[in-house]
Amino acid sequence: MKKYVSILLLIAISLLSGCNRTPITADSTGIWNHYFIYPFSQVIKYAAYLFNDNYGLAIIFLTIVIRFLILPLTLKQTKNQEKMKKLQPEIKQLREKYNGKDRESQLKLQNELMTVYKKHEVNPLSMGCLPLLIQMPILMAFYYAIIKTKEIALHNFLWFNLGTADPLHLLPILAAITTLVQYKLSTAELAAENPQMKMMGYIMPVIILSSAWKLAAVLPLYWMVGNVFLTIQTIILKRMKKKTTSTSS
Repeated sequence: MKKYVSILLLIAISLLSGCNRTPITADSTGIWNHYFIYPFSQVIKYAAYLFNDNYGLAIIFLTIVIRFLILPLTLKQTKNQEKMKKLQPEIKQLREKYNGKDRESQLKLQNELMTVYKKHEVNPLSMGCLPLLIQMPILMAFYYAIIKTKEIALHNFLWFNLGTADPLHLLPILAAITTLVQYKLSTAELAAENPQMKMMGYIMPVIILSSAWKLAAVLPLYWMVGNVFLTIQTIILKRMKKKTTSTSS
């Protein structure tokens, strides 16, 4: 499933790259402009007002708010990952049993795996996909709202301009590094037994880096802040789990 999510990400990035910069207003027509981009533009403006017209801080604040809103989904995902870790020995045995590359062996393997997942109430499709799919329209609306709202697009924050690419390319690099760190912390153990997941874990930072290199700086800023949030969340959850385990033992 992650393979398809990455493809969707690439398609979205391609669309973003070719979007026009016609200013967004309350009179803008079209469902996407009127019900998504314009409201996001107003939300960003209001958040910036709270931070003394600092749009960079507003973007960081809204990114964290979005992360808190989808927190129940990420917690459910984490719980699912824990179940998957416990199933790894059984999954490994099945992969060794049906190690043939022919269609029949692969079909039997998939059927056996689905039986195991159903037995233990594990959803393999939720391993990182759902939160990303939910974020996709939010991310696109964020991007369009910024580049189509003049006062936001022209705002300088730190060393970069929100509406243009980072001139030093530090944000794309940081976004890629934090993506890799988050992968290592959250799914590296599972990926050790899943070649496809392991491969995607290393491909995604490259996709993030190449995608964000020439796009408006707000995109890698969003990714970086989101990754830092998830990293802190993962560390806290692991410590809580460790504390609970030591207490129960």
